[in-house]
Amino acid sequence: MSLKSALIPLLLILPLPAAFAQESHNPPLLTLDQAISLAVQQNRLIHSSALEVLKLDDKMAATRTLRYPYFSWYTFGSQRITGLDFIFPAGSFGTNPPIPATDTAIHAAATPAVLLMGRIDQPLSQQYRIGLNLNSIDMERQIAVQQERLQKQSVVDQVKRTYYGILQMQSSLESVEESIRFYREMDRVTQQHVLQQTALKSQSLEVKTRLAKAEYDALALRNPIATQKEQLNSLMGRDLRTEFSVSPVPEAAGIEKDLEAARRLALEQRPEATQARLRVRQAEYDRRAKKSEYIPDLSLSFSYVSPIGYGSLVPSNIASVGLLFTWEPFDWGKKKHELSEKSRVIEQAELALHEAEDQIALDVGSKFRTLEETHQLIVVSRLGQETEREKLRVMNNRYKQDVSLFEDLLQARASLAEADSQYQQALLNYWTARADFEKALGMEP
Repeated sequence: MSLKSALIPLLLILPLPAAFAQESHNPPLLTLDQAISLAVQQNRLIHSSALEVLKLDDKMAATRTLRYPYFSWYTFGSQRITGLDFIFPAGSFGTNPPIPATDTAIHAAATPAVLLMGRIDQPLSQQYRIGLNLNSIDMERQIAVQQERLQKQSVVDQVKRTYYGILQMQSSLESVEESIRFYREMDRVTQQHVLQQTALKSQSLEVKTRLAKAEYDALALRNPIATQKEQLNSLMGRDLRTEFSVSPVPEAAGIEKDLEAARRLALEQRPEATQARLRVRQAEYDRRAKKSEYIPDLSLSFSYVSPIGYGSLVPSNIASVGLLFTWEPFDWGKKKHELSEKSRVIEQAELALHEAEDQIALDVGSKFRTLEETHQLIVVSRLGQETEREKLRVMNNRYKQDVSLFEDLLQARASLAEADSQYQQALLNYWTARADFEKALGMEP
């Protein structure tokens, strides 16, 4: 049998890599949906964002307690270093007859003394300011909820990109491994024919060179695949060494046709836009709360005082109830300047809102156009794949008639492998671009 007749069947069947798949024990299959679900449930950054929302729940509950009565207790124990002298002039308690009849002095020796004081204050006018502060904290909490959404979307996008990256390199690796199997078989056949002097030694060296290059390419792909699998495990919040396999990427789906509709949808759904709007409202509540400081503080107050060790002439229990009025009429313009500062914060928040809306529109436009490009590239790659497959078929026929050279046949086979790889890469680039576009729209995972 000649070298030509031995190689033709090999070249004809090798474009079908599944025919040469080796039987092996594969690790558990991890679909993209499963990876996303695990990441949403277990990712550490998402969990940290959820804790921020819970922290603000606690802060709101703590602020709400300011609406209720405030209890305070004060105890002062001391040792008097001087006595107490009480002098009652004649007639202090009546003048007919004068009581006492003469001036009376009473001396209390220096003894230990304790002063007990308690107070209960129920805020009244402050309720308005407390309500504004609660509204401000609620805006902060809603911003944190949007930040959690944004973190989820970011993690899901990273999961998709990493998953597609693994598929992309795995597809390239399968193409290289297919070439390795081809070149090994070709090397075996070529060596036999060199010994039989029906093939040139240079042909054998050419095959060996291509085989060595393919083996190097396979090694250069296996290491990044292992790294990306560890990255995906980290995103899913599980042990980095967990083994898994990935499912093939589906064929390309349709693409969006209306850019303006996509932009409107993004402005409604994107967490960044919602956050910017909430920050404007929060700044408005902060300004109103600052303005409310012009209102005097009025509280319903109950107080109790019990002096112990001050002598029998000092009342031992003093209780009172009334209104506590606190006001700072002169502050040298402090409130005015602080109110002006809050007004400028509102202006900044409004500017940030317009900037966020512009950036979202730009982002959606960019991702929309990238998705269009990658979708069109799939069409080009598919045509290139069909072209190279037809070229190889023609080259095989010409080789049967001794029209083409041996190197041309090798190059045709390599070109088909490259076209197959480019098609897979174009398909994966499309799905990566689609994942980015879905994130740009603010779609929930």
